[in-house]
Amino acid sequence: MSRGFVPVLAAIAVAAAAGPPASVAQVNAPPSLDLRSPVAAEAASVVDAFHAALVRNDVRAALALLADDVLIFESGRVERSKAGYASHHAPADAAYAAAVPPSLQTRSAAADDIYAWVVSESQATGRYQDKPVDQLTTESMVLRKTRDGWRIAHIHWSSRPAPK
Repeated sequence: MSRGFVPVLAAIAVAAAAGPPASVAQVNAPPSLDLRSPVAAEAASVVDAFHAALVRNDVRAALALLADDVLIFESGRVERSKAGYASHHAPADAAYAAAVPPSLQTRSAAADDIYAWVVSESQATGRYQDKPVDQLTTESMVLRKTRDGWRIAHIHWSSRPAPK
């Protein structure tokens, strides 16, 4: 395991243990951003580009931002590669995001020369497949610096109904 990766995992654990900030419940509040360096902001922009591609229903553009060996955890399921995600959940994730775009509530990010972590909380409100949606999502992404720029190496999504 890379020496740079251990602090990244520790930072994710600390951010997760801190719990959700109060602003998560405020749907119309501007997002709370804690980008700890210009390098972290650069990595976070890749996460934003990934989500923007999904909202445009542009699966190809979203996949271009993933490492080939990406590991994606969602709802107790695992995708173990970009190819696996492309053939299984990517089209459905894009259709969902296009119908109910997420609204970023909070974000923290940090990076070193090799790895970055970006943790975000968002809310999606609207209708999908004729059903009402009002969900809070927590997201952790680990990015790896490659010769082509930052690529998403790991995603963990967890969602729950928004409190009434």
